[in-house]
Amino acid sequence: MSILQYSFMQYALLAALLAGIACGIVGSYVVAKRIVFISGGISHAAFGGIGIGYFIGLNPILTAIPFSLLSAIGIGLISRRTKVHIDTTIGAFWAVGMAIGILFVALTPGYAPDLFSYLFGNILTVSPSDLKLMLILDIVIVLTTFLFYKEFLAICFDEEFAEVMGMPVEGLYLLLLCLVALSVVVLIRIVGIILVIALLTIPSAVVKRFAHSLKQLMFFSIISATILTIIGIWLSYLLNLPSGATIVLTMGIVFAISIFLKRFY
Repeated sequence: MSILQYSFMQYALLAALLAGIACGIVGSYVVAKRIVFISGGISHAAFGGIGIGYFIGLNPILTAIPFSLLSAIGIGLISRRTKVHIDTTIGAFWAVGMAIGILFVALTPGYAPDLFSYLFGNILTVSPSDLKLMLILDIVIVLTTFLFYKEFLAICFDEEFAEVMGMPVEGLYLLLLCLVALSVVVLIRIVGIILVIALLTIPSAVVKRFAHSLKQLMFFSIISATILTIIGIWLSYLLNLPSGATIVLTMGIVFAISIFLKRFY
Protein backbone atom coordinates (compact mmCIF):
# COMPACT_ATOMS: atom_id res chain seq x y z
CA MET A 1 0.00 0.00 0.00
CA SER A 2 3.00 2.30 0.41
CA ILE A 3 3.14 2.85 -3.36
CA LEU A 4 -0.16 4.74 -3.14
CA GLN A 5 1.65 7.69 -1.58
CA TYR A 6 3.11 8.54 -4.99
CA SER A 7 0.98 10.83 -7.17
CA PHE A 8 1.89 8.97 -10.37
CA MET A 9 0.50 5.76 -8.90
CA GLN A 10 -2.72 7.51 -7.83
CA TYR A 11 -3.11 8.84 -11.38
CA ALA A 12 -2.44 5.36 -12.75
CA LEU A 13 -5.19 3.82 -10.61
CA LEU A 14 -7.67 6.50 -11.70
CA ALA A 15 -6.68 5.85 -15.31
CA ALA A 16 -7.28 2.13 -14.76
CA LEU A 17 -10.83 2.86 -13.59
CA LEU A 18 -11.56 5.19 -16.52
CA ALA A 19 -10.07 2.70 -18.97
CA GLY A 20 -12.12 -0.08 -17.40
CA ILE A 21 -15.34 1.81 -18.08
CA ALA A 22 -14.50 2.27 -21.76
CA CYS A 23 -13.25 -1.33 -22.09
CA GLY A 24 -16.26 -2.85 -20.38
CA ILE A 25 -18.90 -0.97 -22.35
CA VAL A 26 -17.42 -0.74 -25.83
CA GLY A 27 -15.49 -4.00 -25.53
CA SER A 28 -18.78 -5.82 -24.93
CA TYR A 29 -20.13 -4.49 -28.22
CA VAL A 30 -16.87 -5.32 -29.99
CA VAL A 31 -16.99 -8.93 -28.82
CA ALA A 32 -20.75 -9.34 -29.37
CA LYS A 33 -20.64 -7.78 -32.87
CA ARG A 34 -17.39 -9.59 -33.71
CA ILE A 35 -15.61 -6.46 -34.92
CA VAL A 36 -12.32 -7.10 -33.14
CA PHE A 37 -10.21 -6.56 -36.23
CA ILE A 38 -12.05 -3.37 -37.12
CA SER A 39 -11.03 -2.14 -33.66
CA GLY A 40 -7.44 -3.07 -34.45
CA GLY A 41 -7.61 -1.16 -37.73
CA ILE A 42 -8.98 1.95 -36.02
CA SER A 43 -6.38 1.82 -33.24
CA HIS A 44 -3.45 1.58 -35.65
CA ALA A 45 -4.91 4.21 -37.98
CA ALA A 46 -5.01 6.54 -34.94
CA PHE A 47 -1.22 6.75 -35.12
CA GLY A 48 -1.70 9.11 -38.04
CA GLY A 49 -3.35 11.55 -35.66
CA ILE A 50 -0.51 11.09 -33.17
CA GLY A 51 2.04 12.01 -35.85
CA ILE A 52 0.04 15.08 -36.94
CA GLY A 53 -0.13 16.22 -33.32
CA TYR A 54 3.65 16.08 -33.01
CA PHE A 55 4.07 17.95 -36.29
CA ILE A 56 1.74 20.87 -35.50
CA GLY A 57 2.72 21.08 -31.83
CA LEU A 58 -0.55 19.97 -30.22
CA ASN A 59 -1.25 17.26 -27.68
CA PRO A 60 -1.13 14.10 -29.86
CA ILE A 61 -4.15 12.66 -28.04
CA LEU A 62 -6.27 15.64 -29.12
CA THR A 63 -5.37 15.19 -32.78
CA ALA A 64 -5.87 11.42 -32.50
CA ILE A 65 -9.57 11.93 -31.67
CA PRO A 66 -10.75 13.34 -35.03
CA PHE A 67 -8.34 11.10 -36.95
CA SER A 68 -9.70 7.99 -35.19
CA LEU A 69 -13.30 9.07 -35.77
CA LEU A 70 -12.68 9.70 -39.48
CA SER A 71 -10.93 6.34 -39.79
CA ALA A 72 -13.85 4.57 -38.10
CA ILE A 73 -16.38 6.24 -40.39
CA GLY A 74 -14.22 5.54 -43.44
CA ILE A 75 -13.87 1.84 -42.62
CA GLY A 76 -17.59 1.57 -41.93
CA LEU A 77 -18.75 3.34 -45.08
CA ILE A 78 -16.34 1.60 -47.46
CA SER A 79 -17.11 -1.84 -46.03
CA ARG A 80 -20.89 -1.33 -46.33
CA ARG A 81 -21.26 0.70 -49.52
CA THR A 82 -18.64 -0.81 -51.80
CA LYS A 83 -17.61 -4.27 -52.92
CA VAL A 84 -14.25 -3.95 -51.19
CA HIS A 85 -13.91 -6.75 -48.62
CA ILE A 86 -13.82 -5.66 -44.99
CA ASP A 87 -10.39 -7.25 -44.42
CA THR A 88 -8.94 -5.25 -47.30
CA THR A 89 -10.45 -2.02 -45.98
CA ILE A 90 -9.09 -2.61 -42.48
CA GLY A 91 -5.64 -3.44 -43.84
CA ALA A 92 -5.57 -0.30 -45.98
CA PHE A 93 -6.56 2.06 -43.13
CA TRP A 94 -4.24 0.22 -40.74
CA ALA A 95 -1.22 0.65 -43.02
CA VAL A 96 -1.99 4.17 -44.29
CA GLY A 97 -2.66 5.49 -40.78
CA MET A 98 0.64 4.13 -39.48
CA ALA A 99 2.46 5.48 -42.54
CA ILE A 100 0.99 8.98 -42.09
CA GLY A 101 2.03 8.95 -38.43
CA ILE A 102 5.59 7.86 -39.21
CA LEU A 103 5.85 10.47 -41.98
CA PHE A 104 4.77 13.39 -39.78
CA VAL A 105 6.95 12.26 -36.87
CA ALA A 106 9.92 12.17 -39.26
CA LEU A 107 9.07 15.67 -40.52
CA THR A 108 8.85 17.06 -36.98
CA PRO A 109 12.04 18.97 -36.03
CA GLY A 110 13.93 17.56 -33.07
CA TYR A 111 13.14 14.53 -30.96
CA ALA A 112 9.56 13.29 -30.51
CA PRO A 113 9.07 12.90 -26.73
CA ASP A 114 6.96 10.04 -25.33
CA LEU A 115 6.52 8.47 -28.77
CA PHE A 116 7.30 5.03 -27.37
CA SER A 117 4.55 5.41 -24.75
CA TYR A 118 1.96 6.14 -27.45
CA LEU A 119 2.93 2.94 -29.24
CA PHE A 120 3.27 0.61 -26.25
CA GLY A 121 1.67 2.58 -23.42
CA ASN A 122 2.87 3.66 -20.01
CA ILE A 123 0.07 4.14 -17.52
CA LEU A 124 2.57 5.37 -14.92
CA THR A 125 3.10 8.56 -16.95
CA VAL A 126 -0.58 9.56 -17.13
CA SER A 127 -1.06 13.24 -16.24
CA PRO A 128 -4.05 15.09 -14.74
CA SER A 129 -4.84 16.53 -18.19
CA ASP A 130 -4.91 12.98 -19.62
CA LEU A 131 -7.31 11.95 -16.86
CA LYS A 132 -9.63 14.88 -17.61
CA LEU A 133 -9.73 13.98 -21.29
CA MET A 134 -10.34 10.31 -20.48
CA LEU A 135 -13.19 11.31 -18.16
CA ILE A 136 -14.82 13.45 -20.86
CA LEU A 137 -14.57 10.65 -23.42
CA ASP A 138 -15.96 8.14 -20.90
CA ILE A 139 -18.94 10.42 -20.26
CA VAL A 140 -19.61 10.60 -24.02
CA ILE A 141 -19.39 6.80 -24.29
CA VAL A 142 -21.70 6.20 -21.31
CA LEU A 143 -24.31 8.74 -22.47
CA THR A 144 -24.33 7.42 -26.03
CA THR A 145 -24.69 3.85 -24.80
CA PHE A 146 -27.54 4.88 -22.47
CA LEU A 147 -29.40 6.64 -25.28
CA PHE A 148 -28.92 3.90 -27.91
CA TYR A 149 -28.66 0.75 -25.80
CA LYS A 150 -31.61 -1.07 -27.42
CA GLU A 151 -30.58 -0.04 -30.92
CA PHE A 152 -27.00 -1.21 -30.41
CA LEU A 153 -28.31 -4.44 -28.91
CA ALA A 154 -30.42 -5.02 -32.02
CA ILE A 155 -27.64 -4.43 -34.56
CA CYS A 156 -25.18 -6.53 -32.58
CA PHE A 157 -27.32 -9.65 -32.49
CA ASP A 158 -29.77 -9.35 -35.43
CA GLU A 159 -29.02 -6.63 -37.94
CA GLU A 160 -31.67 -7.83 -40.41
CA PHE A 161 -34.39 -7.66 -37.74
CA ALA A 162 -33.27 -4.14 -36.82
CA GLU A 163 -33.54 -3.10 -40.47
CA VAL A 164 -37.03 -4.60 -40.75
CA MET A 165 -38.04 -2.64 -37.64
CA GLY A 166 -37.05 0.56 -39.44
CA MET A 167 -33.90 1.33 -37.48
CA PRO A 168 -31.16 3.34 -39.25
CA VAL A 169 -28.79 0.38 -39.21
CA GLU A 170 -25.94 1.99 -41.13
CA GLY A 171 -25.98 5.13 -38.97
CA LEU A 172 -26.06 3.08 -35.78
CA TYR A 173 -23.20 0.92 -37.03
CA LEU A 174 -21.09 4.00 -37.79
CA LEU A 175 -21.95 5.44 -34.37
CA LEU A 176 -20.81 2.20 -32.74
CA LEU A 177 -17.52 2.39 -34.63
CA CYS A 178 -17.13 5.98 -33.43
CA LEU A 179 -17.47 4.71 -29.85
CA VAL A 180 -14.72 2.22 -30.62
CA ALA A 181 -12.58 5.12 -31.90
CA LEU A 182 -13.14 7.11 -28.69
CA SER A 183 -12.27 4.04 -26.61
CA VAL A 184 -9.04 3.67 -28.56
CA VAL A 185 -8.09 7.22 -27.59
CA VAL A 186 -8.94 6.51 -23.93
CA LEU A 187 -6.71 3.43 -23.95
CA ILE A 188 -3.70 4.75 -25.89
CA ARG A 189 -2.01 6.12 -22.75
CA ILE A 190 -2.67 2.85 -20.90
CA VAL A 191 -1.31 0.16 -23.23
CA GLY A 192 -0.45 2.04 -26.42
CA ILE A 193 -1.71 1.73 -29.97
CA ILE A 194 -0.07 -1.66 -30.52
CA LEU A 195 -1.84 -3.32 -27.56
CA VAL A 196 -5.20 -1.48 -27.51
CA ILE A 197 -6.98 -4.37 -29.19
CA ALA A 198 -6.17 -6.59 -26.20
CA LEU A 199 -7.80 -4.27 -23.67
CA LEU A 200 -10.87 -3.88 -25.86
CA THR A 201 -11.41 -7.60 -26.26
CA ILE A 202 -9.85 -9.78 -23.55
CA PRO A 203 -11.85 -8.59 -20.48
CA SER A 204 -15.16 -8.93 -22.35
CA ALA A 205 -14.07 -12.23 -23.88
CA VAL A 206 -13.34 -13.59 -20.38
CA VAL A 207 -16.68 -12.46 -18.97
CA LYS A 208 -18.68 -13.52 -22.04
CA ARG A 209 -18.01 -17.15 -21.20
CA PHE A 210 -20.03 -16.74 -17.99
CA ALA A 211 -22.45 -13.80 -18.62
CA HIS A 212 -26.06 -14.36 -19.68
CA SER A 213 -27.03 -10.90 -20.96
CA LEU A 214 -25.40 -7.84 -22.51
CA LYS A 215 -25.92 -5.80 -19.34
CA GLN A 216 -24.22 -8.50 -17.29
CA LEU A 217 -21.41 -8.61 -19.84
CA MET A 218 -20.88 -4.84 -19.63
CA PHE A 219 -21.03 -4.65 -15.83
CA PHE A 220 -18.63 -7.51 -15.16
CA SER A 221 -16.36 -6.48 -18.04
CA ILE A 222 -15.89 -3.08 -16.40
CA ILE A 223 -14.99 -4.76 -13.11
CA SER A 224 -12.75 -7.31 -14.83
CA ALA A 225 -10.90 -4.73 -16.94
CA THR A 226 -10.34 -2.44 -13.95
CA ILE A 227 -9.09 -5.17 -11.60
CA LEU A 228 -6.83 -6.79 -14.18
CA THR A 229 -5.36 -3.41 -15.16
CA ILE A 230 -4.61 -2.62 -11.51
CA ILE A 231 -2.99 -6.04 -11.04
CA GLY A 232 -0.90 -5.40 -14.15
CA ILE A 233 0.18 -1.99 -12.81
CA TRP A 234 1.17 -3.53 -9.48
CA LEU A 235 3.17 -6.32 -11.13
CA SER A 236 4.93 -3.92 -13.50
CA TYR A 237 5.91 -1.69 -10.55
CA LEU A 238 6.99 -4.64 -8.43
CA LEU A 239 9.01 -6.38 -11.15
CA ASN A 240 10.16 -3.23 -12.96
CA LEU A 241 8.53 -4.28 -16.23
CA PRO A 242 6.81 -2.23 -19.00
CA SER A 243 3.31 -1.47 -17.72
CA GLY A 244 1.40 -1.87 -21.00
CA ALA A 245 2.83 -5.27 -21.83
CA THR A 246 2.43 -6.48 -18.23
CA ILE A 247 -1.24 -5.47 -18.18
CA VAL A 248 -1.94 -7.30 -21.44
CA LEU A 249 -0.04 -10.44 -20.35
CA THR A 250 -1.99 -10.46 -17.07
CA MET A 251 -5.23 -10.37 -19.03
CA GLY A 252 -3.97 -13.07 -21.38
CA ILE A 253 -3.20 -15.41 -18.49
CA VAL A 254 -6.66 -14.84 -17.00
CA PHE A 255 -8.23 -15.49 -20.40
CA ALA A 256 -6.39 -18.83 -20.64
CA ILE A 257 -7.54 -19.74 -17.12
CA SER A 258 -11.15 -18.84 -18.00
CA ILE A 259 -11.06 -21.21 -20.98
CA PHE A 260 -9.89 -24.00 -18.68
CA LEU A 261 -12.51 -23.21 -16.00
CA LYS A 262 -15.35 -23.05 -18.53
CA ARG A 263 -14.90 -26.74 -19.19
CA PHE A 264 -15.95 -27.46 -15.60
CA TYR A 265 -18.55 -24.67 -15.23
